[in-house]
Amino acid sequence: MRRLGAMLAVLLLGACMLLPGKFASDLVLRRDGTFSYAYKGEIHLLALSKMAAEERSKSQGNAAFEPSTCYGEQSGEERECSSEEITEQKRQWEEGLAASRADAAEKKKSEEAMMKSMLGGIDPSDPRAAQEFAERLRRQRGWKSVIDKGDGRFEVEYAITGKLDHDFTFPTIEKFPMITPFVSLIRRSDGTVRIDAPAFSSSATSSPMMGMAAASASEKSGADGMPTLDGVLTLITDGEILANNTDEGPVAAPGGRKLEWKVNARTAAAPTALVRITP
Repeated sequence: MRRLGAMLAVLLLGACMLLPGKFASDLVLRRDGTFSYAYKGEIHLLALSKMAAEERSKSQGNAAFEPSTCYGEQSGEERECSSEEITEQKRQWEEGLAASRADAAEKKKSEEAMMKSMLGGIDPSDPRAAQEFAERLRRQRGWKSVIDKGDGRFEVEYAITGKLDHDFTFPTIEKFPMITPFVSLIRRSDGTVRIDAPAFSSSATSSPMMGMAAASASEKSGADGMPTLDGVLTLITDGEILANNTDEGPVAAPGGRKLEWKVNARTAAAPTALVRITP
């Protein structure tokens, strides 16, 4: 638990850390540049988890004064402290405790301001934070359903279609400055598209914070607010599949060829593929 708490403290430096849980993710990519993408399942906003709340609420507790041992100036042996010495020890202890608490309060205030900024103005300590986050998602195009399940977990359904004349990343959330992409499509000038899914792996080497979270989830999956990574990413395309890291490679499917990645806490490499959609 101590190690998990330490990892979460690092994760909270990027307080908008969003992770997948159990999910199904489907991508269709056509040679004419049209595409559709769908995600159905869990997303976890770790800043709203119980673990995060515990980290934020930690304090020094009920500290109690305990006199220090007194020693004779000549003999160096232990002796009974005088009342004046104990009074002075207590005064110094109280001054140190007050300074320590002031420093802790200032640090907490600074961290809370940082988290609120990185969550686009949402205060994770506010009881309405989860509702505010869900409402923000519902305002954005593509989010068909967002249900708050508590402890930073949301059941969502997302679906979108479009023309790939620009790059595409899921999820993107209004006012959130940093999110490890679940899926990204990068359109290259040579007519190819690179598909990456950095959040769908246990290591996620493109993000140190994500790697810590995944390692933590692997050790203690589903406990203490950490998500259990378990899902399937499917790509169907009539384009030319130039590269991929699936276990079985492309197989025939209605509308073209299919790639499928089954991912969980033991998945070391993030799904990736390269597809040519135009000559």
